[in-house]
Amino acid sequence: MEDKLNLFSFKGKTRILHLTWFAFFMTFVVWLSLGPMMPFIQEALSLTEQQAKVLLILNVAMTIPSRIVVGMLVDKFGPKILFSSILILGGLISIIFSWMQTYEQLALMRFLSGFIGAGFVVGIRMISEWFPAKQTGVAQGIYGGWGNFGSAGAAVSLPFIAASFGDVDGWRYAITIASILAIAYGVFYYFNVTNTPKGSTYFKPKKSGAMEVSNKWDLLLYVLMNIPLYLALSLLTWKLSPANMNMISSNTELSVYLILVLVFVLQVYKTWQVNASILKVPVPKQHQYKFKQVAILDWAYFVTFGTELAVVSMLAMFYVDWFELPKITAALLAGVYPFINLFARPGGGYLSDKYGRKLTLIVAFSGVTLSFIALGNVDKGWSIYAVVALTILGGIFSKAGSGAIFAMVPLIQRRLTGQIAGMAGAFGNVGAVLFLTVNSLVDYDQFFMLIGAVSFVVLVLIVIFLEEPKGHMTEVLDDGTVEIIKLN
Repeated sequence: MEDKLNLFSFKGKTRILHLTWFAFFMTFVVWLSLGPMMPFIQEALSLTEQQAKVLLILNVAMTIPSRIVVGMLVDKFGPKILFSSILILGGLISIIFSWMQTYEQLALMRFLSGFIGAGFVVGIRMISEWFPAKQTGVAQGIYGGWGNFGSAGAAVSLPFIAASFGDVDGWRYAITIASILAIAYGVFYYFNVTNTPKGSTYFKPKKSGAMEVSNKWDLLLYVLMNIPLYLALSLLTWKLSPANMNMISSNTELSVYLILVLVFVLQVYKTWQVNASILKVPVPKQHQYKFKQVAILDWAYFVTFGTELAVVSMLAMFYVDWFELPKITAALLAGVYPFINLFARPGGGYLSDKYGRKLTLIVAFSGVTLSFIALGNVDKGWSIYAVVALTILGGIFSKAGSGAIFAMVPLIQRRLTGQIAGMAGAFGNVGAVLFLTVNSLVDYDQFFMLIGAVSFVVLVLIVIFLEEPKGHMTEVLDDGTVEIIKLN
């Protein structure tokens, strides 16, 4: 592999980077096409405001468990087949969604299509295979930042396509066209990438079904860290329940809660099956890793990506409600927020490579904490320019923080990179669910203050407990050969 990262090259690892961030970009175009298409769908099918909101909730519900499952699958089968499968299957489900006629059909298809949002996890493993530790931060930052821009790509292009057809089915054509492009790219991707550079080994977990841990305390922490994922899905169910949006019956609500409890019990059992041996025979030192590293990065992504999704969802309304800006102006000002991803996330990764992962995270979380506590003190008398500047500043720090988190994820345990990325990614969605739920219950200033407070708690965890990856990690080949992977 060439040493320097030349983004204008289309050879070797840089070629894989470009092909993979665009695969991620296409999954986000398909997954997040719902937001910009919603006004068209609502008008064409005469949906109520409540029905539209439910579709948006269903769109993210499946993504939480999907990121965990896809993390396991990518570690076992490799990113090449997984990314292609997600693009092709996701594209097909999206096409079916776009031609449904009843609200119930739309809701079911939108719930199923939430798994497309798990594509992000696949590329984390692919990039970690192709880039050395000294470049993994900037490479993961470019992958995450540019791929995330798929949401903006959908927002910019799909309404124009829908409007150009000029009839009530315009939204159907727009989503179908985007989905066909995703399917075609899924096929192209499969035939143009490999899981590793020539001569490198793709390390797989020794057992599947749950993450391998190193000792009994890590096993307990791993089980506890799964609870917030189920609580987030319970919160989404409550949002749809008779007590809230009244979109599902009491019996359905109780059934979902029961299913969640049963799945959690099954997961704990599977986790025990995979890890029970560590209580009798200690894991060899060279294969150990500290699960607290994973847990802290999970909570860190809970803040950074959770903030990103929540803020981008409410920012335009905040500008309109508090500062009485025209809707178009508010939308344009809020539209700046996703653009920050193009440079802030790669910037966070680059700084991590250059100055250290932990230090970059400390700086990023200090910035998130201060920015959002400042926004928590905003009142309607403030200058709109100062408020827009503060929201952009908070966005820069949170997106740089996301880049720094995924600069570190691949350096914890190579064979488990997909599962670690999947868990962190799922926590990002949990953060979005929590922050958006809070946003629906409190005023904007309290919403911002909560983000600042949670960010401060995570900052303390980072300062006290997070360890900078140093030295090397070891993996054992099938023939027993030990391979050493440098971390810095």
